[in-house]
Amino acid sequence: MTSLVKKLDAEGANGLKSFVVYLNDDEKMPDQLKEYAAKIGLKNTILAVDNVTGPPGWTIAKDADVTVVLYNKRVVEANHAFADGKLDAKGVAKILADLPKVLPKEK
Repeated sequence: MTSLVKKLDAEGANGLKSFVVYLNDDEKMPDQLKEYAAKIGLKNTILAVDNVTGPPGWTIAKDADVTVVLYNKRVVEANHAFADGKLDAKGVAKILADLPKVLPKEK
């Protein structure tokens, strides 16, 4: 997960606006995320916490450990779901391959 978050954060230099929402009810999670962001040096990516069911209207796979939704102007361009422990280098590469769908077009 850290590899993906760092790569998304780096794409902020190319205009990507990114955020990561952790679905967790642990009251300590916000402080843990602040420490995590500082530790890995995040500059462009926002870390947030929501309840375990996720925001209303989001299509979060119930059996997924990680769901990555790429969208542009409120239109989902790609949706990737990974079971527990299945987000590996190959999965990260698939997500990154879809980034051009949501990055600002060069003029």
